[in-house]
Amino acid sequence: MGSVYRLTLRQLTGRWRLLVMTVLAAMPVVIALIMLASDDAPSVREFETAILGAMLAGSIAPLVVLAIAAAAFANEIEDRTLANITLAPIPRWRIAVPKLLATITIAGPFIALSALLTSHVAFLGDTAATVAVTVSALVGVALYAAAFVWLGLVSPQAIGLGLLYIVLWEGFFSGFVSGVRLLSIRHYAIAWMHGLDARRFAAGDHVSFGVAIVLSVLVFAGFLGLAVRRLRRMDVP
Repeated sequence: MGSVYRLTLRQLTGRWRLLVMTVLAAMPVVIALIMLASDDAPSVREFETAILGAMLAGSIAPLVVLAIAAAAFANEIEDRTLANITLAPIPRWRIAVPKLLATITIAGPFIALSALLTSHVAFLGDTAATVAVTVSALVGVALYAAAFVWLGLVSPQAIGLGLLYIVLWEGFFSGFVSGVRLLSIRHYAIAWMHGLDARRFAAGDHVSFGVAIVLSVLVFAGFLGLAVRRLRRMDVP
């Protein structure tokens, strides 16, 4: 597992990929600073909806994770070296797990730092709010990573399909169709944020904290299981 993990880290830390992730992660922080400096500063609810929910959890986090996760298996598939890994007498989960962990290792710090700085600036150093936003962002990273690593195994068009998922499902449908929120990673992250700091984030039309915890575990384990299953059944050239 360690060798696969280290190899994946080297493969996914290209200079341009890291630069793009840095720019994306910096956007919520810059916007929070601009909003705070304006005369017409938004309310907590408005800031949560526009920046923390729609932008950070619904756009920036999945885009950053997609850029990493979709390529987790892409190099081995494109170079036809995946067969060398899968032919080894090791369980398939020992291949999928380090790939997933490497994705979280790379994307996690970018999103965590973005969430930490954004919430620290917006909530004037409120520790509880900052911790709630940061932890919820990391939960979102883990769930998006599990989903997109599996997607990268299923389709060579993972980037395009992932973008459609982010724009249509997480962006459009989950924002306007309440029932879809039970199947939305974005809204799981929002529920974690509300559950961890109910004082700062008022109750609203979102998934309850307990349900979000259960669904988060199921989604993470489910997509990891699907990735392992795909490795077992796919025809590797």
